[in-house]
Amino acid sequence: MRCPFCHSMNDKVVNSRVCQEGESIRRRRECLDCGKRFTTFEYIEGAELHVIKRNGQRESFDRAKLKRGIWKACEKRPVTEEDVDAIVSFIEKEIQNRMDLEIQTRDLGDLVLKRLRILDEVAYVRFASVYRDFREASQFRDEALNLLKKD
Repeated sequence: MRCPFCHSMNDKVVNSRVCQEGESIRRRRECLDCGKRFTTFEYIEGAELHVIKRNGQRESFDRAKLKRGIWKACEKRPVTEEDVDAIVSFIEKEIQNRMDLEIQTRDLGDLVLKRLRILDEVAYVRFASVYRDFREASQFRDEALNLLKKD
């Protein structure tokens, strides 16, 4: 594994543990050249999943891209990396359980919103504003009011 700090390939595993109900392994590594520590995750590679975008274009499901989008919505919120990883794993498992190798971005976004609503309401509204392409402040208000109504 390449060190993200000095790019050396010389490291050792300091600690390993099973995460996300046995779906992944979290490893703490220490670079033997620079001495810094970093974390890696190992996942079972499933069937190739594809996302169908609004314009009809298909692209491979990218776990890291989904995680980045969720993190952006959770910025400066009391949300941990484990929380975001759990959402991504839940969504990935949900897609695989459908026994379908493709998912519409609309359905993917709905799955994210469903989990963010439970985790953090501010992150939910932030994600919804990008996902639903809010253009006016009234759309934020309406989304917040819908959030309050359903509680």
